[in-house]
Amino acid sequence: MNTPMRKVGIAMLVMVVLLLANATYIQVVKADDYRTNPRNQRVLYDEYARERGQIVSPNGTVLAKVEKSNDKYKFTRTYADGPMYAPVTGYYSINYGSGGLERAEDEVLNGSDPRLFVRRLSDMVTGRDPRGGNVRLTIDPAVQKAAYDGMAKHGYTGSVVALEPKTGRILAMVSTPSYDPNKLATHSGKDQIAAWNSFVKDDKNPMLNRAIQEYYPPGSTFKLVVAAAALEAGKKPTDKIDTSPNTTLPGTNDVKLENYAGGVCPGSTFKDALAYSCNVPFAQLSGELGKDRLNKTAANYGIGQNNLTVPMKVVGSTLGPLDSQAALYQSGIGQRDVRLTPLQDAMMAATIGNGGMAMTPQLVQSVLAPDLSTIEDYTPKELTGTPVMSSENNAILKDMMLASEDNTKGGGKNPKIQIASKTGTAEHGVNPKQTPPHAWYTAFAPANDPQIAVAVIVESGGNRGLAATGGSVAAEIGRAAINAKLGGG
Repeated sequence: MNTPMRKVGIAMLVMVVLLLANATYIQVVKADDYRTNPRNQRVLYDEYARERGQIVSPNGTVLAKVEKSNDKYKFTRTYADGPMYAPVTGYYSINYGSGGLERAEDEVLNGSDPRLFVRRLSDMVTGRDPRGGNVRLTIDPAVQKAAYDGMAKHGYTGSVVALEPKTGRILAMVSTPSYDPNKLATHSGKDQIAAWNSFVKDDKNPMLNRAIQEYYPPGSTFKLVVAAAALEAGKKPTDKIDTSPNTTLPGTNDVKLENYAGGVCPGSTFKDALAYSCNVPFAQLSGELGKDRLNKTAANYGIGQNNLTVPMKVVGSTLGPLDSQAALYQSGIGQRDVRLTPLQDAMMAATIGNGGMAMTPQLVQSVLAPDLSTIEDYTPKELTGTPVMSSENNAILKDMMLASEDNTKGGGKNPKIQIASKTGTAEHGVNPKQTPPHAWYTAFAPANDPQIAVAVIVESGGNRGLAATGGSVAAEIGRAAINAKLGGG
């Protein structure tokens, strides 16, 4: 063979090898990624040919189901109370794929999950129409409705999360403003596109699940972390505090950190400092505790985890670098670089309600076969395996939160239900003193046998503007969720 022919042959051989390697990479290595990509419409077309499974609440309320259609797709996804449950269910769309739980549990719902293999094989042998499995949630419809109604009736932007302290089960996950996933499930391409554009172009971002996809400065709710660290370091609730209206940030030229409204702390003890949410003593305390102790305590609450799923992925909360004494002072009152998701804020209250042990939050209670038989149940799991504090110190912190609730105003109080709580009023924005603050409320109840923990954030003061506080804006919504769970109306 002459030299030119040999070169051509070698070039062709190399190209064939590269072609085979590329085909192998696409069909073997990347196959699953392409199959599960929400933009892969061919998978959706195939799935629409079979009946997708239902998403149901523990009491059997159907949140997402399918109805037969008269077009080529055979089935249409429908959602009950779409906007109320959209942060939970997500959406399922021909044009836009899937999101939320529809995406996280897609293999179960479309029937391709390995746990449904026997069912698929049986369908093939018997000739039955293939059907997907079902997902039973942990959501309590009464709590979800109370939380959603409390936010929506005022037109608030924010989130409510409720948890069962002993198990980590998510009882409510609300994000407002919300959107209607039914508009994305329609088989009309024109209507889908119009709905999608209206959602994504809305400045209020209704498709953002603020409960787990957004984090905020937690304000004074973060004092629960500082208080736990202080108690473990030997602080006593009767210890005296600095009641001054302000303190100078270390390392600064007379930059002041002050109590709310610049007032003197009404109490004189550590317990009073939490009850009245005095900033100066908690800033100083944070500086004394130091970076390592704060980070350790926060980690046992779950703060800093970046791999948490419920099963949707949760944005990681953070304390920031804590790289100076001034940073420690500001972080001690939940400002500076401290950022928590509403879910994480609820986890703080739930952890205290569970004796100091954080539980892994979970939205899915059971995976069910098409005939509703149980395939797998969720088992409660400890989040880190390390308690935030001793049982003795946890009892002290609970007592301090009871005093905080006694001092917290706002509607929805029920004398028959004892609540342990903490409020927060968090500055944010380029000009924080002239920007309405975020209003927080986190709590658990009943105090002596906690069955629900809740966190509420109302962004930018809700309807109270610069005068907003956690007590005046968020507390009523949190109490409504608690009352719905415990039968308080």
